[in-house]
Formats: sequence, C-alpha cells, structure tokens
Amino acid sequence: MASQLPSLAASAGLCLLSVLAAALLAVTLYILAVVASFAVFCAREFARRDQDRDRPPLVGTVFRQLNNFHRLFDEHVNYALAHPTSRLVYPGHSEFYTADPVIIEHVLKTSSSKYSKGIFNYSVMKDLFGDGIFAADGEKWRHQRKLASHEFSTKVLREFSSVVFRTNARKLADKISSAATSGTIINMQRAREDILSRFIIQSKTDPETMNDQYLRDIVLNFLIAGKDTTGNTLTWFFYMLCKNPLVQDKVALEINESVEWAREDNNTEDFTARLNEGAIDKMHYLHAAISETLRLYPAVPLDGKMAEEDDVLPNGYRVIKGDGMNYMIYAMGRMTYLWGEDAEDFRPERWLVNGVFQQESPYKFVSFNAGPRICLGKEFAYRQMKIVAATLIHFFRFKLADESKDATYKTMFTLHMDKGLHLHAYRRST
Repeated sequence: MASQLPSLAASAGLCLLSVLAAALLAVTLYILAVVASFAVFCAREFARRDQDRDRPPLVGTVFRQLNNFHRLFDEHVNYALAHPTSRLVYPGHSEFYTADPVIIEHVLKTSSSKYSKGIFNYSVMKDLFGDGIFAADGEKWRHQRKLASHEFSTKVLREFSSVVFRTNARKLADKISSAATSGTIINMQRAREDILSRFIIQSKTDPETMNDQYLRDIVLNFLIAGKDTTGNTLTWFFYMLCKNPLVQDKVALEINESVEWAREDNNTEDFTARLNEGAIDKMHYLHAAISETLRLYPAVPLDGKMAEEDDVLPNGYRVIKGDGMNYMIYAMGRMTYLWGEDAEDFRPERWLVNGVFQQESPYKFVSFNAGPRICLGKEFAYRQMKIVAATLIHFFRFKLADESKDATYKTMFTLHMDKGLHLHAYRRST
C-alpha cells in the first residue's frame, strides 16, 4: 500500500491541475466572450452615430472614464463644455451625461416614474450602501423616506440638533484655540433622539422587513448623509476662505453684526449660546458663501438614474430602456452657460440681491438633489455648517499651511479632499 501512495498523490495532483486548467480556460473564454461582445456593441454604436441624430453625441467608451478616473469629475467638465448632454458606451448599454437643468428636471420630477436607480447603479452601490436610502428604489425607498421625514420635520429635533451643533462648535473652537496658542498646524478635515430610534421602534412592528441587516444599511446611509457631506463641505469651505481672504473678512464682519455679544464675555461658551435661530437667519452672506462652496465642490459630485422604459427628453434626444442618466453636479457648477463668464470664480455675491440670499432652481443647483428625492436634511446641513463656521470664523483667522499648493479631490461617492486640509489658525482681534 505504501508503494502506491506516490502514484496516488501524482494522480491527485494531475486531477487538480486538470480542474484548475479547465477553470482557467472557462474564465478566459468568458472574458474573451465579454470583450468580443463589448467590441461588437461599440463598433455598432460608433458606426451608427451619424445616423442616430436623435441620440446624444457619442464621446467615447467606459475606458475613457477609467483612463481619467483619478480626475473623473474634471473629465466631466470636458464633457459638459463640449456638449450639455453626451453619451458613453458601457458594456451592453449607453450612459448619458448631462449638465442641462431642463433634462434634470425631466428625469427627477416631470417623468420621474420612468427612471429609477436601476440594477446597474444598485450593483455598483450595494456593497457600501446595501438597501439604504441612497441605493433603494420603490417601496423600500418610500418606506425609509416616510419614516425619516417624520423625524426631520419635528420641532424637537430641530431644537435638539441646534444645541448639539453649538456644543460641538464650542469644543472644536477650544481645540483650535490651543493650536493657535502653540502655533500648531491643524487638519480641518479630521474635524444624534436620533433617527435610529424611530427605525428600531418600527422594526418591532415589522420584524421581517426591518431586520438587522436592513437597519444596518439604513443607519450607514444616514451616517454618510449626515457626516461625510457636511464634513467635506466645511473642509472645502475653509479652503475657499483661505484662497479668498476678503470673503473670509466679510463673513467675519457679518457674524459680528448678527450676534448680540458682550465684548467682555467673548468666550466660546458665551458666543455659541447666542447663536440662536434669529442670529443664524441674519447671516445671508455666510449662507451664500456655503452655497458657493457647494456649487463648485458639491458633496455628491455625480448622481444618476436608469431608464425603466423608452423616453424622449425635452431636447428631443431618444432614451432607450436601460440607458443610464447621469447628472454631472460638479461639472455644472463650472459651466458659463449656467452661471455666467465668472462660473469658475468663488463669488458669494452671485447668490445675493440687495444683501438677501436668493435660492436657485434645484435643477440648476443640484447639490441637495431635487424632485421627490431632494435631501431631507438640507436645512439641518445649512444650520450645522453655519453654526460651526460662525463660531470658528468669529474667533480665528485661517491661512493655508502651504499656500503654494492647490487642493485636489479623491474620486469617491462624496467629494473628499485628498491629503486633508492643513491650516494655521490665528486668534482674531474682536
């Protein structure tokens, strides 16, 4: 028997090698089939582009995006400059890319029933967002939206959140005060009852739907919505203030004029206690500066849907079921045909008429989405950012640690500043 062991081992090894070879061959053939199918689809689409006048201009394939992935949102600027609406070929379908507010209103409002997140977008997002509100469609989305809207509409939550925002702003100001005293560089990017309770209560009445995994997805989505978006926006906001010191001084002046405070009691606790709704509502220039930041550096730089049925867009372009429909939020903020010749300039004054903040169409300024899926936390986000910004700018003047460097983003779902934001803080004389 012992003499047969080597031959048995050899046979087993050969069998394993045969299985691995067969598996490798199968994978190789599958990849070749996918590549061949994609090549045929691309060849057909490009061959027909001159005949398909009722389809958006074809500007490339998914490989154009992959080749420019490190600067993807600036690549979208190139698309939008060449054509307000264009098209790329993906495996098996086309993806539209638009910066046209009329089309965005059509997709998000007028004909929203014809568009959903779609299987393609869901497959891309599900590993991170699961069945949370960012990726969900249909009944799951309506269920989460309804429960969350009750919580966001309550006066109790608004009052409670303002207290939390002021407390955290004071804590952050105290930390920056220590850094200012020691001359330490700070990283502003490393800068709740809560909605979870409402969903947990609901899970007791509907345990099959509201299981632990579903609750996990919901909580993660709301945490990302409430933390990453405002945190990233404040990072870009302070960056733009450092790049535009006159704007920083104007914001500081407005804060002093809006808050009733005693010079002899000018500490963080006293100041934040005076940041009530009345004071915050007076800060139109600060509101404009935050909005201008979101115009150029939106928290979510790209969002999209997928056509559930054939459609015709307001500009006459034909949509085929399965087409992706992406609105390029980052690129839109840089389009002169939307914002004027100074579109790339940071100018809060564009939002003001006689010193009063004026809203833009949500289909032109899409930073908070629009239509039925417009962000529930929009007013909360502005309140939080204004309280934090007002507290810090009242006490400190900020400068970039290295003024020769321009900030860049990481290509992610949210517009995250790469390598953080390193600043010097100096006590402001008040």
